[in-house]
Amino acid sequence: MGVLEDRLPENILFTTVDKFLNWSKKSSLWYMLFATACCGIELMQTGASRYDLDRFGAVFRATPRQSDLMIVAGTITHKMADRVKKLYAQMPSPKYVIAMGSCANTGGPFYKDSYAVLKGVDRIIPVDVYVPGCPPKPEALIEGIMKLQERIMEKKTLVKK
Repeated sequence: MGVLEDRLPENILFTTVDKFLNWSKKSSLWYMLFATACCGIELMQTGASRYDLDRFGAVFRATPRQSDLMIVAGTITHKMADRVKKLYAQMPSPKYVIAMGSCANTGGPFYKDSYAVLKGVDRIIPVDVYVPGCPPKPEALIEGIMKLQERIMEKKTLVKK
């Protein structure tokens, strides 16, 4: 039909550099866990064979130096806040954060009663996606990862200045 379609083989695709870079970022999210309490159990279940986060390109890494996604799950106290900030600072750019569960999002049931609980992890590090629930089901976390992948695809990497 077009001029180029008759001359090029079937396995050649046309795209922009931005789309290609964003596709590669979204398809290889290496996540690091910062999990406490019941949300940590749901997070581990999501990575296991029944829900299999690997099929979405999300692979667990044990060190922040190899991770580009931090999943903060559970209650974060003021004593832990410094560790969360240090781990986030050690991650290479581009880096993303998912806050999983009511405690990581807003302090959860401890919001009013405990002076030791951080009232949301977004007070110390930037959060890209919030996953609600107490604790959220594995399906909710998978949807959160898919939302993050959508946001990654919308970003502009190469911008003229």
